[in-house]
Amino acid sequence: MYEKKRKSSAYRILAEIICLALGVGSGALGVFWALRQPQDWLLIDITLAVCVVALGTFALLGFSVIERKRLVRLPSGPVLGSIMYDVINTAPEPALICDENKKIIWFNRYAQVVSGQTGSLLGTRLSVLMPNPLPDEGDKERELITVLGDNTYSVDVTKIRSDGKIYNLLLFRNITKQARLEQYVKDEEKAIAYVIVDNLDELTQFEQENYREAAAKIETTLRDWVADVDGMIKEYEKDKYLILFKNENLDRFVNEKFSIIDKIRNLNVSGTSIPLTISMGVSKVQGSLADKEKAAHIALDMALQRGGDQVVVKYDDNTLFFGGKTSTIHKRTKVRARVAAHRLAGYMASASNVIIMGHKFPDYDAFGASVGIARLAMFCGVKVNIVTDPKNPNIKRCLKHFESFDAEYKGLFVDASRGMDLIKSETLLVIVDVNNPDMFESIDIYNNVYNTVIVDHHRKTAESERPLLIEYIDPASSSASELVSEMLEQALPPQTLERVEANMLLAGISLDTKQFTKGAGTKTYAAAVYLLGNNASYEDIQDLFKTSIVDYRQISKFGQKVEIYRNSMAIAVNFEVGDKNADRTLAAQVADNLLMVENVSASFALMQIEDTIHISARSNGTVNVQLILEQLKGGGRYDSAGAQLKSASIQQALMKLKDAIDSQINAEG
Repeated sequence: MYEKKRKSSAYRILAEIICLALGVGSGALGVFWALRQPQDWLLIDITLAVCVVALGTFALLGFSVIERKRLVRLPSGPVLGSIMYDVINTAPEPALICDENKKIIWFNRYAQVVSGQTGSLLGTRLSVLMPNPLPDEGDKERELITVLGDNTYSVDVTKIRSDGKIYNLLLFRNITKQARLEQYVKDEEKAIAYVIVDNLDELTQFEQENYREAAAKIETTLRDWVADVDGMIKEYEKDKYLILFKNENLDRFVNEKFSIIDKIRNLNVSGTSIPLTISMGVSKVQGSLADKEKAAHIALDMALQRGGDQVVVKYDDNTLFFGGKTSTIHKRTKVRARVAAHRLAGYMASASNVIIMGHKFPDYDAFGASVGIARLAMFCGVKVNIVTDPKNPNIKRCLKHFESFDAEYKGLFVDASRGMDLIKSETLLVIVDVNNPDMFESIDIYNNVYNTVIVDHHRKTAESERPLLIEYIDPASSSASELVSEMLEQALPPQTLERVEANMLLAGISLDTKQFTKGAGTKTYAAAVYLLGNNASYEDIQDLFKTSIVDYRQISKFGQKVEIYRNSMAIAVNFEVGDKNADRTLAAQVADNLLMVENVSASFALMQIEDTIHISARSNGTVNVQLILEQLKGGGRYDSAGAQLKSASIQQALMKLKDAIDSQINAEG
C-alpha cells in the first residue's frame, strides 16, 4: 500500500515537471516566434495555446494535492498515515472531526450515509449528527449517547488542541442491540405499590351493609385498574393491597396524575355522602425487591402523614405527590397514641437528658405541646429543657402562668444558644408542632442531636433526611396539643398533670380549633375532657386570647387592602413593616376573619416583619391551602397553612402567591 502510494506520488510529480517544462518551453517558443515572425500568427497561437494548457494542467495537479492534504490532515498537525486514513474513512461506523465552532471539517463515508444528507457535510453544524452537547474544554473524555435513524450510537469524544484551537474527534459505535436490551430490562422491571383505604371503617362503622358495598366497589375498581396494565394485586390485610406492575406503566400513571384516586373518590355508596379515599405509596428505585418494597412502604407512610387521599411516588433522587384534594377524616382509635407514648417514655428513660422545641415564632399549640412532653420526661425521671424564644410576645404571656412553679420549671426554658450547650451523646430531642426542618426553632440543635422524635399534626412536606426514633405525624388531629394530650392520657397516672400544664394544652387545642368551632373531631373533645379532668379551666386561658389595642389597630389595617382573587380567594395585605417583636399571629387572625366573608372559600393574609414576608392561609374545606403554600416552601394542613418568604417585597410575595394559586387551580383542572 505504501509502495503504491509512493509510485502514485512520483507519477504525479513527473507529470507536473513535464507540464511545467512544456508550458514554459512553449511559452518561450511563442514569444520567440512573435518577435522573429510576427506575420506567422497561426504558429504563435498554437504555441501559446500549448503553454496555457500545460500550465493549467500543472496548476490543477498542484491544487488537488493541496486539497487532499487539507482533508486528510488531523487538526493536531501531522498527516494521517495511509493505513489509518483508509481504516477510518472506510470503517462501517461514523467518524468526523469538528472545530471549536462545532462545524464539521472532516468526515468519513459512513457518517455521510447515516446523516441522511444528500450534500457534503463539510462546514455543516455538528447537530446534524450529534444533537447532544459536547463536553466543555476542561472536561475529561466522556461518552455520549445519540440516536441516528433506528440505531443508537455511543460516541467517544476526544478533544485535540492544535495551533491554539480546540478540535473534537468523534468516533461513533453502534450499540443498538445493547440499548434495546437495557430498555427491555428497564420496562420489564417491576414497580411496587402499597394501597390502603383511608376512611372505610370511619365511613361505615355503623352500617355493615354499607361497608360491604364500599369495600367491594373499591376492590373492583383497583382490580380493573391493575388488570388494564397486566399487573398483579393482592389483598394482604383488610382494606390493604400490594400491587406489582411494569415500570413502563408508571410513566403513564404519572402523566395521568394517578387518576385512580379520582375514580375511587367518585364512587357512590348508598347511605353516605362522604367520599371514599385511598392512599398509595409507589417505588421506582434501583436495587432488589426488598429495597423496592421498603421504599414503597416509606412512600405510603408519607402519603398517610400528609393526610391521605394521595399517591406518593418515590424515585432514587426524587419524590412526586399526587392528589390530596379532600380533608382528612377524623379517626376514633387511640392505638397509635398509646404505642407512641410508651415508645417515647422508653427512649426518655434511657436518655441522658431531653431537649424539646417547636417551630420558629411559637404559638400556644407549640408551647402547650412542649410543656406536655416535658411533664412526660419529668415522670420518667430525666432532666428536661424546652428551647424557645423568650422574647416572643406569646411566650411571655405563657411564662406568666408558670411563675408559681419555680421548683420544677426554674431554668427549664432556655434559648437556642443555651440549648446547644446542653447536647450530649445520649441526648433525646423531641420536636413538636412542626416537621419541616426549615421551620425548626433551632436547626443547629436538630443537626447535632442524632436521637430525634417528631410529634406533629401538619401534613408532611418531605422525607426526613435521617432516620427518626419516632415520627408521629397525624394530620387528622386538630393540633399538636391534642396528640400530646392523648399520649399523656395513655402514659401518665390519673391527676399527674399540673393545672397550669393542662391549661397550656387546652389553650393549644383552642387556638388551632378556633375555640372548638373548626377542625375539631371526636378525639379533640376527648382530649379536652381529659384536660378538664386534670383541672384545666377555660376561664384561666382567656387572658391568652385577648388582643391589645395596638394589635387590634394592626388588624384593622389589613382591611384597607383586601382583594378577591379568582372569584373566591380573599387576599389581605398589610403594607407596613413591623419590627422583630411584632405579633406574627395577626395574619392568622385576619385570615380566619376573611373566611366569614360571603363566597370566600380560601383566605390569605400577608404581613412583613423586618426582611421576611409572613403568609397565613385558611380554607373552608373546599380548597387545599397546604398544596398552594407548599409551592412557596411552606406547609401546614389541608385547611390551615403558612409560609415565609425571606428577602422579598410585599409585591413580589403577592405575585408569587397568585402564581401558586393559579398553578393549583390549573392542576386540578
